[in-house]
Amino acid sequence: MLSSDTSSVQYVPESAFGVWFLRTHTWEHHVLRVAINDLKRLIDTPLPEHPVIIDAGCGQGISFRLLAQTFNPSRILGIDFHEPSLKLAAAAAHACRDHHPATHIELLHGDCAALPAPNESADIVFCHQTFHHLVEQERTLAEFHRVLKPGGVLLFAESTDAYIKSWVIRLLFRHPMHVQKSADGYLEMIRSGGFTFGERNVSLPYLWWSRAKDFGLFERLGLHRPQPGKRRETLVNVAAVKSAY
Repeated sequence: MLSSDTSSVQYVPESAFGVWFLRTHTWEHHVLRVAINDLKRLIDTPLPEHPVIIDAGCGQGISFRLLAQTFNPSRILGIDFHEPSLKLAAAAAHACRDHHPATHIELLHGDCAALPAPNESADIVFCHQTFHHLVEQERTLAEFHRVLKPGGVLLFAESTDAYIKSWVIRLLFRHPMHVQKSADGYLEMIRSGGFTFGERNVSLPYLWWSRAKDFGLFERLGLHRPQPGKRRETLVNVAAVKSAY
């Protein structure tokens, strides 16, 4: 595992509950797997047969096996600032190699706002539930644009301010509240950052776990049926293509 200079990173440490939650079955199967399947569906541009993927904010590496299954990459570069998580990611990378030996996985300790990767070196940047942890969001997006090859794809999956600012998420997790955005806010930021996408490349999932006020209980009981366009969106997924500034 390699390291870069991260002495000036603006960082909000995750809670102990949050670090634990990222190892759970709920996270892997109801959050991460669902997002990767949805993001793949949103892609409508050709990808290489064996793409190079940067997993920005890879955490404990639970994504490696799912990304390998979905995209059959030649290489995954996992980057995260939280060193204890990267130690767990090393074990996840080793396990992934047993089932996907053609996929080389490299881990780097680094800042998403200063990615330790060369210009135009990746076919895909995968950023799942990472952006709401980051303070320097515009700078990070510029880094995503820099490291992607021309026509490369940003797979972006994020929780919105409606979810992050709910009382239960404030209680259990830690986030920089002043940078949280709505679904429209994230989409506008991505478009302004040099990426293109259409309506067919965007999804606004309304999953039970993302409704922190009631976790979908009222809907399951038939007491509430929120309609698209009349609800506060809690998730946004987009497959955006790098374009020239």
